[in-house]
Amino acid sequence: MKECDGVFDVSVYLERIGCGGETGVDIATLRKLHKSHLMAIPYNGAAYDVSDGVHLVDLDEDAMFEASILQGRGGTCYHLNRLFFRLLRELGYDVTLLAASTGEGWDNFAVKVEHMFIRVALDGDEWLVDVGYPGPSYTEPLLVSDAVQSQYGSQYRLVERESEIALQRRGAVTRWGVVYTFTMQSRQWSDWKELEDRLREILSDANRPDSREILCGRTFENGQVVMKKRRHLTVRDGREQVRTITDDGELQTLVSGILSGASG
Repeated sequence: MKECDGVFDVSVYLERIGCGGETGVDIATLRKLHKSHLMAIPYNGAAYDVSDGVHLVDLDEDAMFEASILQGRGGTCYHLNRLFFRLLRELGYDVTLLAASTGEGWDNFAVKVEHMFIRVALDGDEWLVDVGYPGPSYTEPLLVSDAVQSQYGSQYRLVERESEIALQRRGAVTRWGVVYTFTMQSRQWSDWKELEDRLREILSDANRPDSREILCGRTFENGQVVMKKRRHLTVRDGREQVRTITDDGELQTLVSGILSGASG
């Protein structure tokens, strides 16, 4: 493992997510790193201030490491998966950047390169890795195959749709639904420039409605918890419970619990 420059430090990173000394390049270690990261660091759509502009491409990884990992503020896919990509690469994993599109993202931005996640090639297999999605989604690496895969009561499958692949999830008592669609095309950081420009256009519109909304999530041992606006979703052993939070005090308590790790 090569040494890291600046603030970014592999050993400190591993300690922060509860994986000190876990430097193996194998699927067992990858599973532990993936789930531990999701449990230790929240998805937090409000982690970074965009008042000085939207930045998705030219990011200071050392500054992100300080804020998202060391301070535990979390971040979005552009922060968390970018940092995890670097961690895996420093450890010696064969990593490739991938892009996906969510239904809501397509409706809002009309771009295919929206969500950022990772492919890992390991011992002849390919795995999908994603520590930057609020959920519900896979909490351990997902094998690229035609098989239905089960994780903590939820099932996942990859379905080919013309030139794309749809990642689908089904809970214990719910139907199959699409998490996001993607291709296996290797991406570069600069591929997110179109989305960055689109977001800047939206934020510069003086007549736009206030689009600030709560979006955060965290993984716990056998499930995930997500807060989107006032919709509180808990998935435990594949079973979903959804509530609409009307009380502002309860809303803030639940959000604080997700961000601090007290929920679940």
